[in-house]
Amino acid sequence: MKYQINKAVVIGSGTMGAAIAAHLANNGIQVSLLDIVPRDLTEGEKGKGLALDDPAVRNRIVNQGFQAALKSRPASFFSNTPANLVNLGNLEDDFDLIKDADWVIEVIIENLKIKQDLMKRIDEIRADETIISTNTSGIPVTSIAEGLSKGFQEHFLGTHFFNPPRYLKLLEVIPTEKTLPEIVEDISHFAEYRLGKGVVLCKDTPNFIANRMGFGSGAFALDYILKNKYSVKEVDSITGPLIGRPKTATFRLLDLVGIDVWNHVGANLTEALPKEDTAMPYLVSEPANKLMGDMIEKGMLGNKSKQGFYKQVKVEGKKEFWPLNLETREHEPAESIRYDSVGAARDIEDLSERLAKMLEGDDRAAELVRAILLQGLSYASHCIPEIADSAKPIDDAMRWGFGHDAGPFEIWDLLGVEKLAKLMKEEGFPAAPWVDKMIKDGVTGFYEYEGKQKTSVYEPGAKKFTAILPTPQILLLSEIKNDEDKILDRNTSGSLIDLGDGVACIEFQTKMNAIDDDTLNLMNKSLDYALEGNLNGIVIGSDSANFSVGANLFGVVMAAQGGMWDQLDDIVRKLQDVNMLMRYFPKPVVVAPAGLALGGGAEITMHGNRVVAGAELYIGLVEVGAGVIPAGGGTKEMIRRVVNPPLRTNDAVAFPYLQRVFEQVGMGAVATSALEGQEMGILGAADRIIINRDHLLAEAKREVLHMAQGGYQPPPPEKMYAAGRDALSGLKIGLNNFRAGGYITEYEVEIGSKLIYVMTGGNLSQPEWVDEQYFLDLEREAFLSLCGEKKTQERMWHLLQKGKVLHN
Repeated sequence: MKYQINKAVVIGSGTMGAAIAAHLANNGIQVSLLDIVPRDLTEGEKGKGLALDDPAVRNRIVNQGFQAALKSRPASFFSNTPANLVNLGNLEDDFDLIKDADWVIEVIIENLKIKQDLMKRIDEIRADETIISTNTSGIPVTSIAEGLSKGFQEHFLGTHFFNPPRYLKLLEVIPTEKTLPEIVEDISHFAEYRLGKGVVLCKDTPNFIANRMGFGSGAFALDYILKNKYSVKEVDSITGPLIGRPKTATFRLLDLVGIDVWNHVGANLTEALPKEDTAMPYLVSEPANKLMGDMIEKGMLGNKSKQGFYKQVKVEGKKEFWPLNLETREHEPAESIRYDSVGAARDIEDLSERLAKMLEGDDRAAELVRAILLQGLSYASHCIPEIADSAKPIDDAMRWGFGHDAGPFEIWDLLGVEKLAKLMKEEGFPAAPWVDKMIKDGVTGFYEYEGKQKTSVYEPGAKKFTAILPTPQILLLSEIKNDEDKILDRNTSGSLIDLGDGVACIEFQTKMNAIDDDTLNLMNKSLDYALEGNLNGIVIGSDSANFSVGANLFGVVMAAQGGMWDQLDDIVRKLQDVNMLMRYFPKPVVVAPAGLALGGGAEITMHGNRVVAGAELYIGLVEVGAGVIPAGGGTKEMIRRVVNPPLRTNDAVAFPYLQRVFEQVGMGAVATSALEGQEMGILGAADRIIINRDHLLAEAKREVLHMAQGGYQPPPPEKMYAAGRDALSGLKIGLNNFRAGGYITEYEVEIGSKLIYVMTGGNLSQPEWVDEQYFLDLEREAFLSLCGEKKTQERMWHLLQKGKVLHN
């Protein structure tokens, strides 16, 4: 990269600006967050005797935005630590910070004149190499830089983040005709590798790609829903995961975005689009616009006003979410609605088969799906070549920006291009003429494939397929497994897959990657295979959203209730043994977790020789919630990682470190990022964090090779600090105080007492340094003992049936 980005300035500390600043800080970038100076004092400031020139007043707006980002849920920051990289200031006292910035991002009000005035000020002081970008969602990017210097325009482009920027993968990059190619290349590279983004290059057209598609199809959906008198609850039960979209579906998504924001963007799009655009009749829909206007007038703006298409109410002390009656404009209790088409399709795992089943239906749910799907495909086809030259940018934008399982053209390919084009015409949503011409020319799909991997995409302007170049940084097991020779071993719970270069990957394949006997058998066989000289090392990871939710809880509770103690003891021993085998394995074993890594999943992670973790890792020892304690080496590992290091110093006191472990494990704390997992001691200081989930397996493989080529040696066996009965008694006093305060139940005291007993090494008369196996035996004994308790079994069943912890 020619342009290095180490310092950034974000201008605008609203929800989006502060969140962008947070995400830059998450990834090690020093950020200055700037906003305007207030014109008036608040009543609180007047009461304190402050004046407009006081620094606290002058930075009040930026402070409020930053504090909101610190408190936001879901969290904008990986942990509190990256927040230290954010410097706060205002656009009068601190404007000169722009002189030293590598990248300046404008995230202010959507007003062309105000943006132009700001850019003029920036142009006067920016360094020659500083990159300037706008986060506008709809204003033509070119117009914002009109009349500015040649150097400014060459270093200027649009970078449209999606909210929340930490979690939504899409970044639309919009160059102007004057933007230097190397600026586009370097910002795109930085966004992918440092910010974890999926970059889509966009033309400078109204609302770019994702919002153009989202609002063009969303406007139709709202108009259709109102005209056909569907209810809010009815629509959201149909238009979510059933059709490959997030749980927010239609109306929960509008509440999340904000009714006023949606209305504003829609109004801007209506003004910007040509009148012949096929979405125009729906954008000017009288019923839809009246609904939005009524809601805004009543202050029903969605989540931010605590009422929109849904409102949280308390009924007999329990929270309920009441949907809006679209006719009366009042919130009412939700009614349960069932449709035969939904029942027939819901449990079909494959998306294309599920959608095909819904298209075959003849009830109101099927009619809604048919209308939304077919209009969406039609609109996408009519947007080419205006907003994109091929299907790929549109498909990428809808997956990364709106969380769809597949983009419109990917769905079209799955269901059959010619078949669906005929149905679209019959239903009044004809495809664009270029699609008909493509079909007549004998082209059967928008993509060409090798197995499931896309190799090229059709460009209607050129009337030919263009190669999709593979990204070497991306390894997808689903694609590697198309070659059966790459599957070195498999059983019902997983596979061992050849990644090349003497590295293989253990992939878990159960539901939520839960750990069962076959999982452990595969791990043992895979390590044996590596030991026989066939491999340089092992990666443990997968393409799936979650690494592992831990032990197969159903199997555990059934065994406990059946009195199968020998089998339970055997599987716990097996998990302990395979974890210890990994820890001291003579070849590198790199664990690559992302998503959920809970209980046994966390324990496997903690026993790898190295961890290469996805940044969005939610990891923790949560066994107490199921009425047991970590018994796969998790308790032992927390002592080794948190207590052992300080206790190697003479006269060090163990209690505060034991207390930290107890509070963390006893409360079932889960890290909300890999960085927080590192701060909690679950990940080590040498473990790596990868921001782009798509790069995770390739980086894990690279780490194995790096370790192997560096002459990897396993660590020597380590003694463990067992604090003994004095520490045990002290921790129990704290536990009983919690019970006396009403914070925990009597049975939770019993679970906590077992945990404390293991953590302190049992009833030793004085502290000792013991073998790891000593702690493993204590873990296993406590686990089996608790499994025999009725209240533990009740907790397990409650978790399985309700998905929530029972505090019995």
